[in-house]
Amino acid sequence: LSLFESFKSLDIRVGTVTSVDFFKKMIKPSYKLTIDFGNNSVLKSSAQIQDLYTEALTGTQVIAIVNFPKKQIANFMSQYLVLGIVENDEVVLLRPDKRVKNGLKIS
Repeated sequence: LSLFESFKSLDIRVGTVTSVDFFKKMIKPSYKLTIDFGNNSVLKSSAQIQDLYTEALTGTQVIAIVNFPKKQIANFMSQYLVLGIVENDEVVLLRPDKRVKNGLKIS
């Protein structure tokens, strides 16, 4: 596959965080995120973002890859990969600068 074809194979979408819960089973502080990607698609994942974010993240929109294989993390099944910028072990989440419809595809 070409680099462009590889990029096109990623299903990157916007969704709204509907719940943020502390992930107690993780060694590194993490949250369990539930995100509404529209069209009755509500998925769960974990993210090591506690350095910069709190439970107040609920209601904000984020960008995620939704077609990665599911991954078992401790006693939890991660269903997507939330995207962020990593600097010095801190993650800044990628987010739209204005509210858009859940589930819209990034291209």
